[in-house]
Formats: sequence, C-alpha cells, structure tokens
Amino acid sequence: MKYLFTLLLLSFIVQHASSQTSTGAKTFDPIPSLDLFLCIGQSNMAGRGTLHVGLMDTLKQVYLLNDICQFEQAVNPLNKYSTIRKEIAMQQLSPCYSFAKEMVKETGKPVGLIVNARGGSSIKEWMKGAKENYYGEALKRVHAATKYGQIKAILWHQGEADICCPEEYRKILTQFVKDLREDLKNPTLFFVAGEVSRWDWTRNKEGTSHFNQMISSISSFIPYSACVSSIGLTPLKDESDPHFDAESQLILGKRYANKILNSCK
Repeated sequence: MKYLFTLLLLSFIVQHASSQTSTGAKTFDPIPSLDLFLCIGQSNMAGRGTLHVGLMDTLKQVYLLNDICQFEQAVNPLNKYSTIRKEIAMQQLSPCYSFAKEMVKETGKPVGLIVNARGGSSIKEWMKGAKENYYGEALKRVHAATKYGQIKAILWHQGEADICCPEEYRKILTQFVKDLREDLKNPTLFFVAGEVSRWDWTRNKEGTSHFNQMISSISSFIPYSACVSSIGLTPLKDESDPHFDAESQLILGKRYANKILNSCK
C-alpha cells in the first residue's frame, strides 16, 4: 500500500509539473511589483526532500518564473522550470518553499522566485564563461524577471561536489559573487550561502567540517553576505546521503528568510 501511494504521488507531481507550461500556466497581467530572489546551486537547492500532498498548495503572494519567463502562482516543485535541471521526477521539496512563505508572512510583500538549480553541479561549472553556461542561464532569467520587480538577494546552496577543496572554493566563490554583482549592476546585492549537511557522507577524513567552517565565515571574505547553518538538520535517507529530508528543507528555508530579514534591519 505504501509503495502504491508513493507511485500515485510521484505520478501526480510529474503530471502537475508537466502541465505547467507556456500553454497551461496561469500568469498575471498586470502582476504586482515583486521582491525577486534568485535561488541557485546544486541538488539541495533544486530540492530532493520528499513531496507529499500537504506541500502541493498554491503559495499565496508567491510567484514563480516559468518556462516563458513570465510569473505564475508558485506550486511545488519549484525547480521545475530550471533551464539546467535534471529530469522532472528529481525536482521535489527545496528550501525555496518555506523561504517564500516566511518572507510573505513577515513582510506582507509579494515574492518572485527565480529558481535555476542543477543537481550534482560543481562551482566551477557555475563560473562566468564556463562551458556549461549555468551562470549565463541564471543571469538571463534574472534579467527577464526584473521587469516585474527588483532583485533583493541571491540564495546559494552548493558545495557537495566541491567538499574536498574549501580554500579553492573560497577563491572561486568570491569571484563568482563579484561577477554576479557586476553583471546585475548591484554591488551590494545580498548573498546568502547555506552550509552543507554536517553528517559525514564523504570519504575524506575531514568530513564536511572544513568546508562548513569556510562557508560559515563568508561575511569575512565577501561583503554583504551571510551564511545559513545546517546544524540540527537530518538526511533524506541515511548518513551516507548528502541530501536534506523534507522537514530539514522547511527549517532551512526559514533560516534563509531570517538571514535576509535581519539584513534589512
């Protein structure tokens, strides 16, 4: 019975996501002025937390940039319109869901999400000029979205693919943020990075601790930035899995929101 329920739910998610296309998506004209947030990174930002029916609600005052670069009311999975994603069945619950709900709750302002993550991606693939062009795709979608509002922050969750090299990562991340701010003509654009999971799913003797120590100090080497802690979060399957479960994704999204809200005080 549990297996049958899982199959039915997955079928519902895939059918729902597939139906949200340029011909079936509900868009709004005129749309309210939006606070825009770019959500990028690898699988934990794309979302691997298990979706269930209770998480498939239409989010109030939250809009998602779709496949024709228009905004529609946001419904999970929120990485479904990513131009660089893996197959749709892999796109499930990400921190964007609870992040957006918390932002609307605390500010009363409508939110526009630009979600363009890619599972398994390395930070080198995100660099400006990389052959994968993840950077260019994100930038293109932000530029398309800005006619609907102003970008307020970038949410970044990535690093599992680069866990072995925190010092190299630090240098690349610094340049990555610099390039984004220059190309978006916003030198103080707030950048929030999330720690990777704290349990040791790696084969390195340091585990994830050295990487998280580096990313937790981001404000010391990148101005106008902050780090979101992964303390207390739990794995999707077991401690061999770097992905957060659904409950942890909900917590993580609220932590992203709180960092951004605190930066505005």
